[in-house]
Amino acid sequence: MSEPFIAIVGGSGLYDLDTLTDVVEHEITTPFGPPSDRIVEGRIGRTRLLFLSRHGQGHRFLPSEVNYRANIFALKQLGATQVISISAVGSMREDIHPGDMVVVDQYIDRTKGRPATFFGQGIVGHVEFADPVCPDLSAQLFQAASSLDITVHPQGTLMVMEGPAFSTRAESLMHRQLGVDLIGMTAMPEAKLAREAEMCYATLALATDYDCWHDTEADVSVDAVIKILKENANNAKAVVQQIARQDRRQTGCSCATALEWAVITDRAAIPPEIADQMKPIFGRVL
Repeated sequence: MSEPFIAIVGGSGLYDLDTLTDVVEHEITTPFGPPSDRIVEGRIGRTRLLFLSRHGQGHRFLPSEVNYRANIFALKQLGATQVISISAVGSMREDIHPGDMVVVDQYIDRTKGRPATFFGQGIVGHVEFADPVCPDLSAQLFQAASSLDITVHPQGTLMVMEGPAFSTRAESLMHRQLGVDLIGMTAMPEAKLAREAEMCYATLALATDYDCWHDTEADVSVDAVIKILKENANNAKAVVQQIARQDRRQTGCSCATALEWAVITDRAAIPPEIADQMKPIFGRVL
């Protein structure tokens, strides 16, 4: 099996990978506009990676302003087969402490109005999304984090809210009652788009705070969050280096065939210009 090509999407606090060598920067245009920033290509040892800052250098984009479609399209166009998403989150569980990592296995999408699909403009389809992360990539990510002196949890449900304000206390308590483990603002629609693009996807969530449900946190302080963000960013870089050193041959997941039966539209009815424009995403099945 061929070696996978990893893309790292860095969230709040993680704006570069300073350990990359043989660095090349790509400025990409997509049918959906430009991605959040230049995409950096480089190597850690023998492993080839792409890196994209989700919020842009200098943290210029709100979670709602991130051009998720352009980001995933550009990474796919450059040949990435796997996406590791690094996301800052709030903890909704006592035993997930600020500074802990969680390899997310489920999401609840509470975002509003974000373009969430590559389908449309004459191409109709539906992908299976019951299990929204790649089990193989997630296992590799957990293994890499576990090998370091970092507390990492092997699974967790992440609720994705619109933001940019943090939750009210009533909302935070309600989210706890729903049984979610984490709350964040960026994994959706990123995970949905990666599935449509037939890319393996996994989220390494970095807990920054307990949200405002916790009796030791009367309010979520941005200053406190930023302090933990900086610590988490260093840990995330260490995990990326570790996973780059693993034997990462492609395994038997079904992510690369997610579109096999997804497209419903009669191929003859698809506008040729749209089929050509969307070739990086749908070319395999059209």
